[in-house]
Amino acid sequence: MNIKMTHGFVFCAALAMAGTLGASANAFAEPKPVKVAVMVPLSGAWARSGEFQVKGAELAVAHINAEGGIKALGGAKMQLVVADSGDSTQKAKIAAQRLVAQEPDLVGGTGVYVSSFTLAVTEVTERAKLPWLTLSYSEAITNRGYKYVFQTSMPGGAQAENALPVIAQVAKKATGAAPKTVGIIMDNTASPASFTKPMREGGFAKLGMKLVVDEIYTPPLSDATSMVQKVRNAKPDLLLLLTTNVPDSKLILEKMNEMGIGKGRIPVLASGSSLGMPELLKVMGKDVINGVMLISGNWGGKGEEKITADWKKATGEPWMTQEAISSYGDMWILKDALEKAGSADREKVAQALRAMDTTEGAARFYPGHRIKFDAEGRRVGADMVLVQWQDGEPKTVYPPALATASVMWPKH
Repeated sequence: MNIKMTHGFVFCAALAMAGTLGASANAFAEPKPVKVAVMVPLSGAWARSGEFQVKGAELAVAHINAEGGIKALGGAKMQLVVADSGDSTQKAKIAAQRLVAQEPDLVGGTGVYVSSFTLAVTEVTERAKLPWLTLSYSEAITNRGYKYVFQTSMPGGAQAENALPVIAQVAKKATGAAPKTVGIIMDNTASPASFTKPMREGGFAKLGMKLVVDEIYTPPLSDATSMVQKVRNAKPDLLLLLTTNVPDSKLILEKMNEMGIGKGRIPVLASGSSLGMPELLKVMGKDVINGVMLISGNWGGKGEEKITADWKKATGEPWMTQEAISSYGDMWILKDALEKAGSADREKVAQALRAMDTTEGAARFYPGHRIKFDAEGRRVGADMVLVQWQDGEPKTVYPPALATASVMWPKH
């Protein structure tokens, strides 16, 4: 496991050059830094998502330190400990064991992106009584009776139950009518199965929707012709495209364009933030992906223009994904908890997190705009975000408080 320390120096330098930061204080007069961790995959298939999460945390630490650090601790600076979880559950657990052993003065952390990794890592952090925040979706993370784990995203099951009513609401506002028919193209991995389960078990019927196409395949996909042909024949009002890798998504969307039903002619809804990565523009092109919607636990949106501008200047990345804005917010949650606790003692920080109930401060960076955790550690009032590719950029179209664009929906 690789561990590195950062005070957000790279971001500080970039922001200072942009004229947004003042001169640094005398380092020798500063109190002892407060250590917080971000652990994510920085190698393997999820490394790009992990990179976004680290950059978001580093930007937050730079902003917090530039604004005077932890005022309740005499202006102590936050110091970020970055750790690579590796690319497997076993590696993640070992990495967590090393982190808590090598960094005994950590007061909190965030990670680990992949739910199965988060399940393994939080077994370790819970034993160490180390407050741990996560954007991971699995309900299993917060149904184990743990006291030091705090889930900031709406859990996956709740997202699935809320997705269709939100889509119906958005479509009705755009066209005057909610979707009546729906199609599914999905692979047979666990995530799509979990996402569609509540819909198949009454969710569609409750909203008056009829399932007219139901195609399930084993990845990787070699030919999407027959599945897309069925979609073209049925012409559903909405297509759920639940793939778990970019090549399959690319193949299906290109075939839809080839058959004249792409580019939003049949609205497409995906799940998960991976379909919002900047790299998709390179492999698909903006015309192919234009109009595709995705559900996410968080995304950059209205009210976050200053942060987004700093992000672009400091990283060169075109927008803040779920990973970036969530880890940015997580650092502010820990900052707020440290201010409330008035101490760098992790038990007191955990108590401050359990008692937190605010619509200010860190709450600005999460859909629902409230930071309160229930007895299981789930964020009360967490909302989902609907994002749509428009003109080469994934823009937030729901909830209204975060929306930067109106949804594009075809009128038949």
